[in-house]
Amino acid sequence: MWTAQEDGRRVVIKRLVAPTPHDDALRSHLRHPAYWRRAADVACSGVVARTPGLREPGVVRVTEDAQGITLVHEWVEPHPRSARSLAHCLGRFAAADLPEQPWFVRGQLDARLQQVERRGGWRTLARTPVADLSNALWQRRGSYLARLAAMPQVPQHGDPVPGNLWGADDEDVIALDWATLGYGPHGADLGYLALSVPEELDTLLEAYVTGAAAIFDPQAVRLAARCTAVFTVLTRADWALSRVAPGEGALAGKFTHPSIAPYIRAMQRQLPMMKSLLEV
Repeated sequence: MWTAQEDGRRVVIKRLVAPTPHDDALRSHLRHPAYWRRAADVACSGVVARTPGLREPGVVRVTEDAQGITLVHEWVEPHPRSARSLAHCLGRFAAADLPEQPWFVRGQLDARLQQVERRGGWRTLARTPVADLSNALWQRRGSYLARLAAMPQVPQHGDPVPGNLWGADDEDVIALDWATLGYGPHGADLGYLALSVPEELDTLLEAYVTGAAAIFDPQAVRLAARCTAVFTVLTRADWALSRVAPGEGALAGKFTHPSIAPYIRAMQRQLPMMKSLLEV
């Protein structure tokens, strides 16, 4: 991805590379989060060009060739907003009437945990002080996923970190990276946001439900947000630790390494949420 000047205006160019026979087959599955061309399908469809809460930057062009797709969007000036404001916009987007598309992500958290399962689960976390807690949550993952699947499924961006909630247009956010757009349980996007901002979940929850015009049950939204945040932060921590575990020295001695410490701190911050999740 890079920026350029075209016809006197600044644009953002993103290149999507088509899968090869050697790539993971999941890149070609329409509903999977890893589907390679979803961002192009979003741009061509215009499905989030005028949605409330979040919308896509203006699309300049989309061109396809044998090797992939080139996306060109209008440049958007960054406009930082408070976490409460972002949560409010996520709620508004979740309440939007978004027509179903065959390439929308479905079951994003489930799909990612299936990938973890194929790798043998959170094996590296089993060597840390959170071993018992993470194992208890892992063993109950099927129950949590079933509860999320039974909830109302609403539009979700899929990766609403502040870096993707970039610009502003009146009351709406101009959001980047729509590669995981789809439907999920109300509150899932809120859980992802909660991992990237300092505010507590309940503070964000109030803004999210208000943005959704109170059509969602706050307790159900809280459960979906907590499940999303907890299983995501543990998966990230296990992934980061697994990359350094084979090296020399005790694993505990690597917790403060600059490439690992942010994942450990994020996990530690969510410890109260992990423990409370086991009670529901």
